[in-house]
Amino acid sequence: MLKPKARATKAVAKVKTAPAAKPVKAGKLKPGEGCLYSEAELHEMFRRFQLQRPNPRSDLTYINAFTLLVAVVLSAQATDASVNIATAPLFEVADTPETMAALGEEEIGRYVRTIGLWRAKAKNVQLLSEALIRDHGGEVPQTEEELIRLPGVGRKTANVVRNNAFGHPTMGVDTHIFRLGNRIHLAPGATPDEVERGLLAVIPQEYLLHAHHWLILHGRYVCKARRPECERCIIADLCKAEVKTNSVPAPIVQLD
Repeated sequence: MLKPKARATKAVAKVKTAPAAKPVKAGKLKPGEGCLYSEAELHEMFRRFQLQRPNPRSDLTYINAFTLLVAVVLSAQATDASVNIATAPLFEVADTPETMAALGEEEIGRYVRTIGLWRAKAKNVQLLSEALIRDHGGEVPQTEEELIRLPGVGRKTANVVRNNAFGHPTMGVDTHIFRLGNRIHLAPGATPDEVERGLLAVIPQEYLLHAHHWLILHGRYVCKARRPECERCIIADLCKAEVKTNSVPAPIVQLD
């Protein structure tokens, strides 16, 4: 009697993935808790970011600390490209608090009316210019406490200005960094402040100064909201996100 032929089976490679992401409730995680990366993996991740962009810069165009502050205030809920188009002619005529305040709210609005929420932003630019003249001798302060007292300036804006203009190792959490911190389990958090505290707790100190730029640019151009481009990702082999668009290893990083 002939024995039935055994059914051919194909070996299926099991791919290890990170545990399923759970919604994070505000205040539930301590800084650094929820990060799925070892110290060695964190060093390797940011080493690659540094090789890719050794001297990262903001996509916003600015002349000095004041114009950077104005540009960041204008960039809320707007693209950096749209802000740059509006500020190019604005900064030609007003690049100090004094010259900006002299323009007045209505004239500032004429320059920035192509940017979303331009009326409120023009008012804030006028008011913060007056506040800088009145309270800070026309200089942009370097402390977070002083910056967030300015009209239109929140914690994220203050951190971006302190990092870009004054070289402080701060972390301004925008929509890209917030998404990245949660998606890849680098610094899970229910609020931007929680993600910020998590990132500051886990990013190796020697990489902290430029980490803000690296993460924003990675989230904006590679780990995008709708479809992360994992085939272009330099940390693809380290990434512990559940959802990936492919399983290719990370490409070799070339120095700029």
